[in-house]
Amino acid sequence: MAKQRDAAQAPGNPGLRRDIGLIGLIWTSEGSIIGSGWLFGALFAAQAAGTAALLSWAIGAVAIIILAFVHAELGAAYPVAGGTARFPHYAFGSAAGASFGWFSWLQAVATAPIEVMASLNYLSVHADWVQKGEHQLTAAGYGLAVAFMAFFVVVNFFGIRWLAHTNSLATWWKVAIPVLTIVALAATAFHGENFGHGGFAPFGAQGILSAISTSGIIFAFLGFEQADQLAGESRNPARDIPLAVIGSILLGVLIYVALQVVFIGALPPDAFVHGWADLTFADKAGPFAGLATSVGLSWLAALIYIDAVISPTGTGLIYTTAASRVSYGLSRNGYVPVLFERTTRRGVPWFSLLFAFIVGLIVFLPFPTWQKLVGFVTSASVLMYAGAPLALGCLRKQDPDRHRPYRLPAGHFWSPVAFIVANLIIYWAGWDTLWRLGVAIVIGYLLLGASAALRLNPRLPHPDWRPAQWLPVYLLGLGVISWQGGFCSTGPASTVDCGATGAIPLWWDIAVVTVFSLVIYYWAQAVRLPREETQEYIGSVEVVPEH
Repeated sequence: MAKQRDAAQAPGNPGLRRDIGLIGLIWTSEGSIIGSGWLFGALFAAQAAGTAALLSWAIGAVAIIILAFVHAELGAAYPVAGGTARFPHYAFGSAAGASFGWFSWLQAVATAPIEVMASLNYLSVHADWVQKGEHQLTAAGYGLAVAFMAFFVVVNFFGIRWLAHTNSLATWWKVAIPVLTIVALAATAFHGENFGHGGFAPFGAQGILSAISTSGIIFAFLGFEQADQLAGESRNPARDIPLAVIGSILLGVLIYVALQVVFIGALPPDAFVHGWADLTFADKAGPFAGLATSVGLSWLAALIYIDAVISPTGTGLIYTTAASRVSYGLSRNGYVPVLFERTTRRGVPWFSLLFAFIVGLIVFLPFPTWQKLVGFVTSASVLMYAGAPLALGCLRKQDPDRHRPYRLPAGHFWSPVAFIVANLIIYWAGWDTLWRLGVAIVIGYLLLGASAALRLNPRLPHPDWRPAQWLPVYLLGLGVISWQGGFCSTGPASTVDCGATGAIPLWWDIAVVTVFSLVIYYWAQAVRLPREETQEYIGSVEVVPEH
């Protein structure tokens, strides 16, 4: 079975167009990073870890920066659409490529509904017809959610250049409002004594680590890889992809850490009546808007309510784009029906876009709140990210002569470290999140298997089972460690309720995940595809030279 080249296009299919420049790529990633995470992350992190939430943000930032550097090298060296889904495909062949492609698509398609839910949570303060009970959508609220999702599709149909201009305008606003919030709260109401309330880490190390995955910290940083997803449409990927990936995450880190500082500092004294876990102030529906109201900044609260529509909408827009590009890439690799490759004259993969819209609407049903979706999407996202360090270690050996516009120093050291970091983030999400992710993975395998059995794509690759022999052990092993560990999405106190046994104590569990990750990493390196097969899978992917 002949491997397929990325340059080939289906007859009569216009393909993607290289219309997006450096600023568009940076703002694409930044627009994904500054979304609903800034609206809720500081509150949930403080509830989970107290003042030590600052340490949680710092650990999360370091973890994401390590992963971002790995993606920067791969994205510049292999500028293809849906890159995060295709790097493992190049290194390990079709079985692993299909798996990581599914992880990538799963997180992308579920993120747009999260952003819509964030907007609806804020809107419900002034429109109680949107939600009822425990933030359950009403019929009218679901209709409004459909309208949001439809808007994402309409903007995408105008093409990548129009999308980049639209997103750039929105991102300037999205960055300006958090920065204005930081300045206003720091100048108006900052109580240094808040940082000592209940001690630095009232919930201990487990609260600090759990907050990284379950409170929206990692979720807030997600999105730096969007420049990778659009590499196939970049005018100058050799220069622009590394700058966009690394620059966007550094800017995001500065904004989010500053937001956590001013959030804790601006809390009124009576907010701590019931402790960190039950912080209370003016408006529970919107942490920063409620805080602004409680300190007399009603004008800032009004701007935040406006931003609660604009910021999540901009991020949802980008993830709708990403979901369509990932499924386009999956089709190019032969995993899903060729219909997903159909593009309009503007180069928009229209069927992939419509399919993402439909599935996004379905996601609202089992996950009706922002909080319930965050842990799931964080785990799926980081599972997707875990494929990049595995691929980087292999591709440096399988494709050593490729020009790498950005080369990660000591890459053979940082690749396994990045893999360990990714697996720790997944583990800290908790067993009650991971078993649900496992169900979604099984559903994905059933769908991919059906596409293969019915031969819905003529370029269906031969399954490369040997290079992917480590994958089922990896997925099942990580699940078993989580089950035997002591982390739950709702905190360490509810271990029994979430089903985790707590048999592996804290710190020992981190050692177990580390050793397990290294075993899987070097096993995967040992059984990677032969160099000539990798070269055939990569095909004619070329780095566009700098102008």
